[in-house]
Amino acid sequence: MLPMTTPVAAFTTCPAPWGLLHVATTARGIVAVDLGAETPDFVDGLARRLHGRVLPAEDGAVPAEWRATLDAAVRQIGEFLAGKRQSFDVPIDLRVSDWDRLVLTGAAGLHYGETASYGELARRIGRPGAAQAVGGAMGRNPIALLIPCHRIIGAGGALGGYGGSSYADRRAALAIKRHLLAIEGTTTSD
Repeated sequence: MLPMTTPVAAFTTCPAPWGLLHVATTARGIVAVDLGAETPDFVDGLARRLHGRVLPAEDGAVPAEWRATLDAAVRQIGEFLAGKRQSFDVPIDLRVSDWDRLVLTGAAGLHYGETASYGELARRIGRPGAAQAVGGAMGRNPIALLIPCHRIIGAGGALGGYGGSSYADRRAALAIKRHLLAIEGTTTSD
């Protein structure tokens, strides 16, 4: 019998108005929140990204601390979606490039209900003129909701895009972004 290796991450699901969210953690904290992937695709993608096994939270090999982190994240996400929470206080394991970290950290600095254009975020992080690159980083955000990429909108108040979702359908993804902004009392020009 082959020895079982320790998982690199554990995941669970969380209900949302548009379907199930997938939430994953490592020993360091939440490493992924996906708003629309099918479970096998989410697990396979995360296993490739983290180079190891990803198990459901219910699996006996998942440490109790990881389950507690997932439980806290699911509870807080549910509270946010119900309009009863404005920020998150679970640990984050942000495994991204230096550029993406700079951009996502800038987006994380936006307060509940506050939006910024891609260009404005580029200026805030000291990279004026990098609006398109900011958009790319937003599209790669692995921890949607907790890192609020939905708060980054196009110039003039248009939605722009939404990469916090695995939905192939752009309209469905933008409907999610619109819904998340509406929870925070924000409207856009689209």
